[in-house]
Amino acid sequence: MELIMEHVKPKRRYDSRGRQAQARRNRETILDAAQRQFLEGGYAATTIAAIAGEAGEAGVSVETIYKAFGGKPGLVRAIYERGLTGQEPVPAFQRSDAMRERETDARTIMRNWGTLTSEVSSVVSPILLLVRSAADSDPDMAALLKASNDDRDERARHHARFLKERGYLREDVTLAQASDILWTCSSAELYDLLVLQRRWSLPQFARFLADFMIGALLPHSPEPL
Repeated sequence: MELIMEHVKPKRRYDSRGRQAQARRNRETILDAAQRQFLEGGYAATTIAAIAGEAGEAGVSVETIYKAFGGKPGLVRAIYERGLTGQEPVPAFQRSDAMRERETDARTIMRNWGTLTSEVSSVVSPILLLVRSAADSDPDMAALLKASNDDRDERARHHARFLKERGYLREDVTLAQASDILWTCSSAELYDLLVLQRRWSLPQFARFLADFMIGALLPHSPEPL
């Protein structure tokens, strides 16, 4: 008996990688456009339609933005969270924690913290200033501002405990004082005063932060040459 085999075309495998990459590019395009619109026009005056118009070359519509972010509060939160990552693939907080475990010189740790803080602040601080200005009249922005302050407070405590456990803190500096100093260094207000208003460069700002932390937290001794 002859066996007859039917020729069937193999099914083409669906490769979702291309669509996922396009979705990521669209997301970045939307966030870039939203960030420009918010910082130029303010939170209240910026519309989803204006954001979609600026991002329209990527095929972005008002409906797309609402579906992906839910509206203006979701966009601002996404911009803020993106800024916390910093400018490298590994999030800034992970780089910070890895660096402090690797380094054994407290001043080197402070200088690296200054650099990382200035990197993140360049994106996050202008957005937080926008959030602060809108918080009095918008509950979503008030909630984001509180969450940001709480997150910064927790990170400051996290680093202060590390400094205390390593024996790096000066004897007259309490754990609470160290937390407050570190919390202040990551504030949008400090970035606003020195970078936005006084036009300091980011390297200048990073050096200031490092020098301030070293002077306020560590024993008074000359740095190694």
